[in-house]
Amino acid sequence: MTGAAVITVLVASDVRLYREGLAESLKRHPSLDVIGTALRPDDAVRKAAELGPSMVLVDHAMADSLRTVRLITEARPDVLVIVLGVLESDEQVIACAEAGAAGYVTREASLQELVGTIESAARGELRCSARIAATLLRQVTRGAARRHDTPERSRLTSRELEIVRLIEQGLSNKEIAVRLGIQLATVKNHVHNLLDKLRVRHRTEAAARVRGAARAGALRSARE
Repeated sequence: MTGAAVITVLVASDVRLYREGLAESLKRHPSLDVIGTALRPDDAVRKAAELGPSMVLVDHAMADSLRTVRLITEARPDVLVIVLGVLESDEQVIACAEAGAAGYVTREASLQELVGTIESAARGELRCSARIAATLLRQVTRGAARRHDTPERSRLTSRELEIVRLIEQGLSNKEIAVRLGIQLATVKNHVHNLLDKLRVRHRTEAAARVRGAARAGALRSARE
């Protein structure tokens, strides 16, 4: 990439060997400048804000990886995030896109493919298979349809309202599962559904939306 601007990179992973090994490997590429690494999600968010890299690479296997992507892109919209080690499944790729990721690489990707993805993202391009591109397009189409949906379709069930109120109290998904005596996977499914219905991206936004709507008397519980 002669004559092109150098892409500054921050690597985030809770696996030290992976994090440091990847950082050292990327340093060998003339188009890249690794300016730091991060062990934990909060480190990644803080360093992204402080260092202002062009790109943050977030290990998908790291705890709260997609939440980390959201927090980084919200705090620094100018910083692009690529998620590492993603299964090329509709569910995982769409989750990355919804979190705000500018790109992803699969578990089977080579170092050269990662570098190519970083350079593509820096140019505003997304590298993905034709099948995944079609899936993302369908998701965008469905999102547009939901934005024109009627308020009736956005009502929460009584269980979803119960969960969002516990979120407002600061409970984690695991704590909510224990409080309600249901499976953690069930809680996660309810949270996903209520975020979708309220058209928000974060748990705290959902709680604020429901609180405000309740004050205005605009939100009613639907039967499950």
